[in-house]
Formats: sequence, C-alpha cells, structure tokens
Amino acid sequence: VSIPPFLFEAVLYAPIDDTSSTAKIENGNIFFTLYKKEMGMWDSLTIENASKEKLQHLRESAVLKAQEKAKEEAEAKKVTKQEHNKYALEATMKLEEEERKRIENLKEQERQKVTRELELWKNEQTYMEEQKRIPREEKPHQEIEQLKENQKEKITKPMIPNERTSKITVKPTKGPSSNSMFSENLKEEQLPAPRSSGTIKINFTSRAFPTALRESRVAEEEEWLHKQAEARRTINDDLAELKDLKEEEKNPDWLKDKGNKMFATGNYLAAVNAYNLAVRLNNKLPVLYLNRAACHLKLRNLHKAIEDSSKALELLTPPVPDNENARVKAHVRRGTAFCQLELYAEGLQDYEAALKIDPKNSTIEKDAEKIRRIIQGTSQ
Repeated sequence: VSIPPFLFEAVLYAPIDDTSSTAKIENGNIFFTLYKKEMGMWDSLTIENASKEKLQHLRESAVLKAQEKAKEEAEAKKVTKQEHNKYALEATMKLEEEERKRIENLKEQERQKVTRELELWKNEQTYMEEQKRIPREEKPHQEIEQLKENQKEKITKPMIPNERTSKITVKPTKGPSSNSMFSENLKEEQLPAPRSSGTIKINFTSRAFPTALRESRVAEEEEWLHKQAEARRTINDDLAELKDLKEEEKNPDWLKDKGNKMFATGNYLAAVNAYNLAVRLNNKLPVLYLNRAACHLKLRNLHKAIEDSSKALELLTPPVPDNENARVKAHVRRGTAFCQLELYAEGLQDYEAALKIDPKNSTIEKDAEKIRRIIQGTSQ
C-alpha cells in the first residue's frame, strides 16, 4: 500500500474521524472501517467530476492537516512524557528522602544505645574501683591498730622469767613500710589468674581470582578459565609442533607454501595449522593472516575470518600500489564474513572500500550491487 507502485488513494466525499477509523490487511486484501464526522447520507463514496487542480489542492491540504496533527500528537506525547518523568523523579526523591530518614533514625537509635551501654560500663568501672579502694584503706588501718594493742598488753603485763614471751621482741613498725606490705599482699590476692593459651586454625578456600567466593560469578569464571586452558593447550600444541619441525622447516615462507598446498587440496584444518605455526615464527606478515582468513571462511569460522582480515589490513600500512591487491582481498574476505553473518551494512562498506582500490573489478561491483538489493529488500 505504501510502497510504489502499489499505491491506493481515494478522495472521500466528506471528512471522516481518523482516530476511530481503521485499515487492516488480510490475505492480500485491505479492509477499511471508516466513521463519518457528521451523520448523514453521502451521494457517493468519493468526490465525482472533480478537476485535477481541485484534487491536488485537497491532497496537499490533507497532507498539511496530517502533518499538523502528527506534530500536535508529538507535542502532546512530549508533554505527557515530561510529566511522567517529573512524577517519577518526584516519587524517586520522596522514596530516597524516606530511606535517608529511616537510615538516620536507625543511626540515632544505635548511637543512643551505644551511649547508654558506655555509661553503664563507666558506672560499673567506677563502682568496682571504689570497692577495691575501700579494703586497701581499711585493712592496713586495722592491722596497725591490732599491733598497737598487742604492744600495750605486753608492756602492762608483768615480766616472768623463762617464758617464751620474754624472748619475743616487738620491733616498731613504720607506717610506710607496713602500708606497702599490706598493699602488695592485697594486690597479689586481687590479680586474676593468667589465661590459658590456645591455637585457632583458619582454612582458606584456594581460588584463582582475588575476589572472595561470595562476591564472584562462578559461571563466568569457569568459562574464562576454560578458555584460558584451551588457549594454553593450543599454544603448547603449536610449540610442540615447532619443536618437531626440522631446522630448514622452521621458516614462515616454507610453512606458508605448505598451507597453500593444503588449502588447494581442500584440507583447510591442516592449512590453518600451518599458518598458525608460521604466525608463531613471524607475526608481521599480512599474507599469513589473509590466507588464514580464507581458510576460516571455508570452515565457517566467520568471526576469526573477520579478525584475521582486520589484522592483515593493520599490517598493510601505509597503502601503496604494491599492496593494493592484498588490501582488496582483505576487504572482500571481511565483507564476505560480515554478509554470511547477515551484517549486510558492514559487508557493503568493505566491498565499497575494495571498489575504491580497484574500481574496474566487475566481480566485486556485481557482488556489491547484490548486497545493496538485499539491504533494500528487493532481493534475497
């Protein structure tokens, strides 16, 4: 209906309600359901015997009205969207404010709780210090009073010879020495027993990643480790094959020729292996990446073909007449891989780049035209 030449147009007899009217396509037919703006009988469905200028004027006015209506609807949608965004922002700010207040209340409650616990602990410590200080002051005083009384009794008591008491001599005690003796004894009695020693064993889970297991994504890590192990196996296999080669075979050109022969016989996997070994020996030759990209295209390894073609284009700098043929091949092979991945726009860009280098290449021009038709939907 909307793509030429399949165009349908009808200038109706009177205006209709566009918002209520519908048009449906079913089984190759279009079903219109039209509602009149004003009730009444029409003399005909369309305007009859109208001049070409009148029809042109009606068409243009209808287009202008449709554009104005679309503009108004767009403006209304824009205003509605702004209102919704404003409402959503206000609601979000309100929720964030409530959450902030809730967190502040929790912090305040926790602070008050800790303050109360600290005050209780200080009071307990003060009480314990007072209880410790009272015995220290009373006990030495009682001991001194007891000694003084004993001395008085011995002085007033008559001396009897051959008694043991006569042999006992009481040394006068001084305040400071006696106090220190009592205080030391008191301290020894109040010191707690030493704690028993022990050992705590802590086991850590062995991990290849620095993050903790609870913070990791096990599936992604397993996939990454699997890819790393596979890459290491591939490198080790290549190195083992390099060791098995003879000295005269450890030559990128010799390996390139070997890969070309394998490609010609259709053994693309062996050709890829040969090019891999050659790249290990010299990774600055663009022809190795070009040939390996051709093998990947045959094996349907399309992403690897794109990578090798891009690497070849990086090495084919600066662009000079001597490397025009290689740059054309790189663009075509990468464009082919894009097209097989159904990325036709990217593929067309590579084909057009190849045409800029070699504008007289009819094959590339035909393929580019086919891609354009596919993008436009006129070809499959």
